[in-house]
Amino acid sequence: MRELTFREALNEALDEELARDPNVFLMGEEVGAYDGAYKVSRGLLKKYGPKRVIDSPISELGFVGLGVGAAMMGLRPVIEVMTWNFALLALDQIANTAAKMRYMSGGALSCPITIRGPNGAAHSLAAQHSQWFEPQYAYYPGLKVIVPGTPADAKGLLKSAIRDPDPCIFMESELLYPTKGLVPEGEYLVPIGKADIKREGKDCTVVAWGRALGIALEGAEMLAKEGIDCEVVDLRTIRPLDEETLVQSVRKTGACVILEEGWPYFNAGAQISDIVQRACFDILDSPVIRVTGADVPMPYSKALEKLARASAESVVAGVKVALNVRS
Repeated sequence: MRELTFREALNEALDEELARDPNVFLMGEEVGAYDGAYKVSRGLLKKYGPKRVIDSPISELGFVGLGVGAAMMGLRPVIEVMTWNFALLALDQIANTAAKMRYMSGGALSCPITIRGPNGAAHSLAAQHSQWFEPQYAYYPGLKVIVPGTPADAKGLLKSAIRDPDPCIFMESELLYPTKGLVPEGEYLVPIGKADIKREGKDCTVVAWGRALGIALEGAEMLAKEGIDCEVVDLRTIRPLDEETLVQSVRKTGACVILEEGWPYFNAGAQISDIVQRACFDILDSPVIRVTGADVPMPYSKALEKLARASAESVVAGVKVALNVRS
């Protein structure tokens, strides 16, 4: 094991897959000469050349569509969108073509494309650049939606996504890029659709993914000082969802809090809550509690942004509601 940043882990995954398979190529805005808007592709143009690491025009609909066509013809494109906010311009190519190709061709065609880039809010990026899109893409049959929360998972899951025969939506939090974590040496894969228990506990299950994982773990440590032992389940993949690990944890603790950074209405947490309450109705000691960001467009002001975001303190409050504990 060695310590890498989130962006270094992603860079290593791309490097290894470009070296392993000549059908893999990387394309997107500024991925080449500029080394990537977030430096995830640093050094790859120099190593693999402009036919494998391709700078695209500012045209998400165009270069995502080109990637979809290339995947249908047998290549394995990795398409970087500078932010998932911009990928709205390519939604038709993703939802109507990539997601449906295997079904509409009767299995004759596959679309092994990985579309990746930063998702969610950072600092003072304001309303149009601070949105969480994993529920939108998880809605479409045919897409796999991956949201890693640690450098080790980011590397292993990106490698799995690139090798997967179907379209994968790979979402990275911009705020996680500089964060560090232990990453295994050598070749390894993290399976798509398998959750991971990042902290074992007995009193309450806290479910999270992406950057929310770190918030959940921070909240769990705060609660531990008060004698409340939380189990933190990192879903890692929103679609397919590891219902087995999720349900086993809730049946163990008897209480569930779902933490997500996005807005409360029609979000992924609502689906997860439905799964938990149907599978664990006879075990739950209280309703499933959802902790989310505020139901407002993200403010630009740092002070207002802090108020609009989910926090470790809001996790603590949610767990106490689930356990009916008075502060």
